[in-house]
Amino acid sequence: MSVTEDRGVRGQVLVCGESAPSLPEVAGLAVHRIGARPGKAEVDPLLDTETLVVAGTDADLAAVVVRLVRKEKLGSVRVGFVPSDPGSAVAALWGLPTDPARALALVTRGEVDPVPLIRDDSGGVLVGRGTFGAIRGVAYCDDQVALRGPARSVEVTPDGDGGPGLVVRVEKGLLFKRPVTFTGRAFQIGCLPTRPQSDGVPFPRAITRWTWYRHTEDLRLIRGLG
Repeated sequence: MSVTEDRGVRGQVLVCGESAPSLPEVAGLAVHRIGARPGKAEVDPLLDTETLVVAGTDADLAAVVVRLVRKEKLGSVRVGFVPSDPGSAVAALWGLPTDPARALALVTRGEVDPVPLIRDDSGGVLVGRGTFGAIRGVAYCDDQVALRGPARSVEVTPDGDGGPGLVVRVEKGLLFKRPVTFTGRAFQIGCLPTRPQSDGVPFPRAITRWTWYRHTEDLRLIRGLG
């Protein structure tokens, strides 16, 4: 008897793109192979469920979570993640297995542990890591000045330590051996034209202003064992 039969899990598994791992059949979970970074047409018909499992990259997970936000289902759907990339920022941040079999077992046996969901002012979400490369501008984390001038890089992630929402790490230059770190609910920057990356995907055009901020609802991520 499978662990799913023990727990009575009912849900949908979205296997995203060609790089997604092959998964064994699990009673109570219907598997759907769809495209990478899926959109409304592929995802929305599958959202009326108790449990939604995404097998794929961090960007695939973000694409599915966007649809949960748009359909106002964050509060009712449990989300599991089976990473296709061993270097997944989401897996590292939230302590998720990167082995497909172990990750799927966690989904079927695990409990929801809500985690901060980060949104941006273009309508997207950030589930793992957001970055800027070499940049010059003025940035704030809440009311703290995070940057004034040039930086080699800026990284933003959800706060994995129970803080207010997100963590900002600014690498200013050769004189600073370690990144300067800030925590808050929002990060805003005005800068020379650049392209941020969200979960490994570059924004399609250059921007001069950008905001990442904590959403009002958390992501109901399955990551703990009951």
